[in-house]
Amino acid sequence: MEGFIFEYLDENDFRKKERSVRKYNMLAYKKLTFSYYPELRKGNFLGEEVSRNEKDKTISYELKLPTDDLFAKVHGEIRVHYTVYTDKKIILLTNITPEGILDEGHRAELSTYKGVMISKTNPEKDMFKINLLNMLQK
Repeated sequence: MEGFIFEYLDENDFRKKERSVRKYNMLAYKKLTFSYYPELRKGNFLGEEVSRNEKDKTISYELKLPTDDLFAKVHGEIRVHYTVYTDKKIILLTNITPEGILDEGHRAELSTYKGVMISKTNPEKDMFKINLLNMLQK
């Protein structure tokens, strides 16, 4: 099979975050699995270029996944970070952010407040942000 192959910086950690995305944001997971991964394997690098290393022949990217606006404002955009080794035809999947909420979502069932996931460590802070954003929209 021609094209690029996927490798992982820490496969267990990456897969945990990927499962959290699947559980809490199915649209982002479907887009990642059925649209973005096949394009990356073909060599169509999506997202914005973050850095380039000519010596090692690597290019690092951040790919923004579709995210609810309120979730993005409270926790941040969901982004897949990856590095392309152009000479070896390898894509190194390094991370999915925001790490905190995705790690927490993997460890325990998260509750929601007004349709947005809230963390178990700082629920008051997350609810305050959500209420503030809702008041600003009115």
